[in-house]
Amino acid sequence: MKKRPLSSFTVCWVAGSAAACKLSFSSMILAWAGMLLLLAALAIWGKLSWKYIAVLGLAFLLAGCYWEWNEGRNVSVLPEVLALESVEGAEVSVQARGTIISTVERDGDRVDFTIGIKGISRSQNLTPLTDETWVKVKEERVLVQVKLEAESEINVAAGWHRGDQVILNGSLEQPSTARNFDGFDYRAYLLTKEVHWILKIAGTNQVKAAAPSSWSFGSLLRWNDGVRKGMGAEMDRLFDERNSGYMKGLVIGMQEDLDAATFMQFSQLGLTHILVISGMQVAIYVAVLLFILLRMQLTRETAQTLVLFMIPIYVLLSGAGPSIIRAGIMAMIALFAARVGVLKDGFNILSASALLMLVWNPYFLLSVSFQLSFLVTAGLMIYVPLANPLLTGLPRWIGGTLAVTLVAQLVSFPLTIYYFNQFSILSIAANFMLVPMITFVTLPLGVAALLLGRIWTGAAKLTVTVTEWLNQFTFSMVEWMNDWSAGVTIWRSPSLYWISVYYLLLYILLYACKKWIESRYTPIYMEDETRPLEGLHPNSSYAVAVTPYSTPFALLWSPVSISLLTLCFVVLLYKGYQPKDHSGRGEISFFDVGQGDSMLITTPGGSNILVDGGGTVSFGQKEEWRIRRSPFEVGAKVLLPLLKKRGIHRLDAIILTHGDQDHAGGLQAVLEGIPVSALLFNGTVADSEPYIKLMKTALEHDVQLYSVHEGMRVSPDEDTELMFLWPEIRSNMEEELPVVDEQNHDSVAFRLSMNGCSFLFTGDMDKEAEEVIMERYPQFTAQAYPQVDVLKAAHHGSKTSSSERWIKYWSPTTTVISAGVNNSYGHPSPEVLERLASDSIQILRTDQRGEIQMKVSEGVILMRYKLK
Repeated sequence: MKKRPLSSFTVCWVAGSAAACKLSFSSMILAWAGMLLLLAALAIWGKLSWKYIAVLGLAFLLAGCYWEWNEGRNVSVLPEVLALESVEGAEVSVQARGTIISTVERDGDRVDFTIGIKGISRSQNLTPLTDETWVKVKEERVLVQVKLEAESEINVAAGWHRGDQVILNGSLEQPSTARNFDGFDYRAYLLTKEVHWILKIAGTNQVKAAAPSSWSFGSLLRWNDGVRKGMGAEMDRLFDERNSGYMKGLVIGMQEDLDAATFMQFSQLGLTHILVISGMQVAIYVAVLLFILLRMQLTRETAQTLVLFMIPIYVLLSGAGPSIIRAGIMAMIALFAARVGVLKDGFNILSASALLMLVWNPYFLLSVSFQLSFLVTAGLMIYVPLANPLLTGLPRWIGGTLAVTLVAQLVSFPLTIYYFNQFSILSIAANFMLVPMITFVTLPLGVAALLLGRIWTGAAKLTVTVTEWLNQFTFSMVEWMNDWSAGVTIWRSPSLYWISVYYLLLYILLYACKKWIESRYTPIYMEDETRPLEGLHPNSSYAVAVTPYSTPFALLWSPVSISLLTLCFVVLLYKGYQPKDHSGRGEISFFDVGQGDSMLITTPGGSNILVDGGGTVSFGQKEEWRIRRSPFEVGAKVLLPLLKKRGIHRLDAIILTHGDQDHAGGLQAVLEGIPVSALLFNGTVADSEPYIKLMKTALEHDVQLYSVHEGMRVSPDEDTELMFLWPEIRSNMEEELPVVDEQNHDSVAFRLSMNGCSFLFTGDMDKEAEEVIMERYPQFTAQAYPQVDVLKAAHHGSKTSSSERWIKYWSPTTTVISAGVNNSYGHPSPEVLERLASDSIQILRTDQRGEIQMKVSEGVILMRYKLK
């Protein structure tokens, strides 16, 4: 076994950090004991020294302790300083003073930056705080969000820069936590940035900023921000809007202005890594600098030393993201190693880079960019030598490019589906065709245009013209590939066990294929220099037959074994692709989508039915300057990711209860992101642009549209039935659907029977509809007693529905109310809550519990909630 001490130490350090992050203290002790046993087994099997094993065990332990130490330091002192009795949900009006320690970013009518707070008080004024009114604190990071109130404030905010001393008045709030199972946890994300609070400010008049009076390290970063801003402005001057956003991401790592549709198309094909400055760009940068310096007749040693000190400049100018930091550190270590003759092994260089970054900031370990960057780089080192022999029949440059592309996609695949839950079948082809052109042609042309822009206008214009033509070709290819919607596959997030088995099987399979190919070129006969004891002349030699499978492990790379390994690999992928097995149980998820409705019904037979999609309600037409590049939209930011996380490959049906935006708005992203078989709606049309766009999208995606009404029944499987109770059948069957402005009355209502349990879904129906249903319900069922187990309260618990007679009629044991936290409508109504409580009905609210899940077995409903 080849020993790589630094690589082994780093692997144990990463394992120890991960264990400390994910496990409790008692579990951590067990993990450390298990690691010691594993290392002991490796010592015996690999004949490693016990001193070597002890160092690796110590690395695992030290990493865990170091992580816990950092966790202990990463706490907020503000609750104690402000004497807050309760932190959860606290909103405190404060004045804070400190220093801007990040770039200042504007998106529409909001400006974001981070400050290091040095003093805070509950009094609010913009005069300097006195010792009696403010409390000094050890610098703590706080995210600041300034809502601009007028277009003229844009120029004011443009004058704020990193390093400015600021006094701020605003409301101090905790970041939101995940409110749905598998949902994005913004609070946990900011915690990795050591940010515990958000200071929300209304208007620039609540901010007083002054430039720093002395030089510090922050001044260097301030200068770097200015240079990057200038480079971005130059890109805007040279290129049109779409090309400028794309080239800024490609050349200087600024993705803020990248067209959202373009980014989505690149993402679906697994090409977003191109828009992140990483190892390839650094390699080109280093190679060009070395070439220029050597052409200037400098010695190789001098050139290497100069480039060594120039790499940090490029890292800073490129935004200093995890991937560029990794690439920069690796390049610096490689140059230093070449200069002094140490650490020449690529694994050691990669390991040193990872170790330095994790010691500097352990939370890098939780960064998706960090994980993908190091994993893909390590994967290329491990798997490319195994893949190269499989492509020996191709020209070397094609085979080498294809091997790198194939391995990069295979290695990144588990993390891609874990975090993004989708993978394009065309991803390998797209990367093979486009990445070399973008890296070696488009990128250098973009850099050349940026450099020539101010010194040689004619050459810059020509370069820009060629670059934009290449970009148009790239965009067209990406759009063309994305037209094949079936090429994008949806995967649920795999387990750590699945990921580990995947990498192990992939290595064994490629190793076996490599050995099999090599064995085909092994001579069948070899001369043996050993001498026989008898029967031959002592000086003679003789030939012996050597088969490709004569070594102890040779059977591993026989065609039969390779076929079995391939089958195992395919089975593993199939298992990972399959939705979660519910073992005959049904499941209903009441998502927390804020002030809106959205429920997912998964039947015992595996059918998936989405009821409504929530939606972000906007009031009036926004001024152009207020529009954000990527505004929050419930469907795209919450609902669609949740469905993908759960491995929903296709929705068998969407039931749209009515056309109000808080029920229909989120479905636009769902229709664009997941195949849908049928859309059931109330048979009316809402006269709104989003609703019309939704219906057009459904038709464009070949979704079958069905108008439902009272008396209709749908049975997805033998254990499930949906009986529709509303809307009523219209007397005249018009050719054109009627336009109805007030949609609540015509909301779809249906009774779901599943595994012996019953649920009533009611949309936003009103009391008038409730009365009609109670009169007509006996016509549609033989049940004498129409009791249901769970009632979904209509209209978010509004007093316009859920009458006393209605509640007594259905006699539910549990009522679910979907409403937004602190919503402006006052939902749910205290009157409705009192009515439900008087009948001893359990009340579950998404604004209090987050997502509510119900697992339905035969006559039994098991419930769990995201928030306790």
